[in-house]
Amino acid sequence: MNLKIGIGYDIHKLVEGRKLIIGGLEIPHTKGLLGHSDADVLLHAISDALLGAAGEKDIGELFPDTDKKYKDISSAILMKEVDGLIKKNGYEVSNIDTVVVAQSPKLNSFKDEIKKSIAEILQIDKERVNVKAKTQEMLGLIGNQEAISAYAVALLEKK
Repeated sequence: MNLKIGIGYDIHKLVEGRKLIIGGLEIPHTKGLLGHSDADVLLHAISDALLGAAGEKDIGELFPDTDKKYKDISSAILMKEVDGLIKKNGYEVSNIDTVVVAQSPKLNSFKDEIKKSIAEILQIDKERVNVKAKTQEMLGLIGNQEAISAYAVALLEKK
């Protein structure tokens, strides 16, 4: 198979006292995402999409929250490890498409910077990365500003 596709999803609770990191970028906000690592919901979704396309375990299995070495680690570091695994398997990232679902903060003005950050982490052209931002129309955990989620689809191509 020359092309392989994977899907990823993640959600984290918003809490006070943490930085909000999305796509490897710190976003100004009164709350951040709760997690064992930096809880970068977008990089987690992308990493799982890449791992899914490669037929590998998910990030929870590769980087368990029971392992102290991953406490507060940057999700960019984890995604670089995922990228190394993809390359070791003979694949490279063809493109990534993502959706971040957040009622607040509004992310439209950060989309280009987030794309650039993801492209730099994966060492690919920015044109291979797409980031969309949606709200939850004031519904559910996300609409009540209690959480942020992200979806990602990744296409891998055999080198």
